Amino acid sequence: MRRFAHFLLIGLLTAAVASPQRRPTRSDTPPPREAPPPPEPYNQLDSSETLFYVLAAINAAGYDEQADSSTNNPLRARVREYLAKQNLQSLAPLKRYVRDHKPRNPGAELGQYISFALVNKGKPDFTPANPDLPQPADADALYDFPAVLAAFYQEAKLGVLWQQAQPDYQRALAQLHDPVVFAVQQVNAYLRYVDTGVRRGRFQILVDLMGAPNQVQFRNYIDDYFVVVAPAVEQPIFDIRHAYLRYQVDPLGYRFADELQKKAKLGEHAYDSPLLGEQFRIDFVRLATECLIKAVESRLDRQSALAEEAAREGFVLAPIFAELLQQYERQEVAMRLYFPDMLNQIDVKKAQQQIARIDFLKERPVRTYRVTSEVKAPELTGAAKTLDDAEQLFLDREKAAGNANKAKELFLKAMQETDEKPMHAKSYYGLARIALLDRDLETADRFFRKILELEPDPATKAWALVYIGRLADSQGDKDPAQESYKAALAVQGISDLARQEAQRGLTGAFARNPKSKEQE
Repeated sequence: MRRFAHFLLIGLLTAAVASPQRRPTRSDTPPPREAPPPPEPYNQLDSSETLFYVLAAINAAGYDEQADSSTNNPLRARVREYLAKQNLQSLAPLKRYVRDHKPRNPGAELGQYISFALVNKGKPDFTPANPDLPQPADADALYDFPAVLAAFYQEAKLGVLWQQAQPDYQRALAQLHDPVVFAVQQVNAYLRYVDTGVRRGRFQILVDLMGAPNQVQFRNYIDDYFVVVAPAVEQPIFDIRHAYLRYQVDPLGYRFADELQKKAKLGEHAYDSPLLGEQFRIDFVRLATECLIKAVESRLDRQSALAEEAAREGFVLAPIFAELLQQYERQEVAMRLYFPDMLNQIDVKKAQQQIARIDFLKERPVRTYRVTSEVKAPELTGAAKTLDDAEQLFLDREKAAGNANKAKELFLKAMQETDEKPMHAKSYYGLARIALLDRDLETADRFFRKILELEPDPATKAWALVYIGRLADSQGDKDPAQESYKAALAVQGISDLARQEAQRGLTGAFARNPKSKEQE
């Protein structure tokens, strides 16, 4: 019987879940290292012709999220009304497509079409800009959308509507221009960033007037960073500045990853935070980078409470970085050169004591906005509801003692309520993760492998293969681990986060190092 060592696996336990928020929402998904958008001329603050065509089409085909909100730009209503009056043969296939590709989470519908537009070549064929590279998971699910969209684009003469919409976009861009310029200059000045013209990638803010209001969508494709801003009750400058900080600070994390990993023990206590996203649980470098960003925000706004609040949400290094930034401000070296010195100043033992005193928040504080229309998820019944309840208990396992055991009971109950193999696969996925919590890695491995026999959906199958690879890596079994990661990447419909973890696994990021016993 194989004996498993417990090796940095618990951080993978919670699957990433995107949901609508009451503040202007940020689709702050973990940066997928995937297909870059098309290499076309751009400005830092601009509109997107392709995005307009995509969203105009889905508005005509049944995308109604907050269509009656007074926060919408008037352009959305005008385009919807015009297209509704047209007798278009291409509309029926478009409606069927949009209906058949509605995600279970209503808040994710807009996001998948935004992703599609950002990695698209545009009119007239709307094919991927880089078809030979992996596409973002949500956009990949729309792989057969181009033909449907192209037919509608031609018949509806969307190009004419785009030209007529220019005054609306120019007004929206003008309203954002000065605040955005100030935010970008503020960050550049603080980090002492000088554009030498040699950096790869771009940062682009796109104004969206056709989607639901009060949303900010963020995307990172390889070296390119995008912020898509919808009409809002108040200008989302904080979110834009945060995204720009990501653009400037993320490269520091990649560049000094080895130095950051030496402080990885400081991230262990962060896993106790029920609010910390999965992307930060499985990647200390990303966690540390986000902590630095939040620390910079607290210094820019001269509000130390922002760093303290961030720590209570799981970003445990934010107050430590905020304190060190005070020394950075008193010298003249740019952050890109000063950062390793800042890391060397961290006293790990003292920092651990400071972090151990953090009282984590149970619920994330949010700003509230007036919402005039709300999309409700469909009611679940039977085994689907049992699985959903079990998953919620598992995700909330830190909030109440016994939640994990209750989740286990419900995962088992779901298998008794249905004979459907995909449902059984989801149950085994839950049971496997609970086995990991119990340090029963042999059972976890067996359950993850059982999933592959049960016609799992792409997300469950891909994550099962990633976990199998991680378990193999924990034993030093490199070849089986590599095979599992490759198999995960071959799953069509794999999530961005699972793809990223599989890609990292192929680089040997999770391979066991016998010389580093203290890290086990």
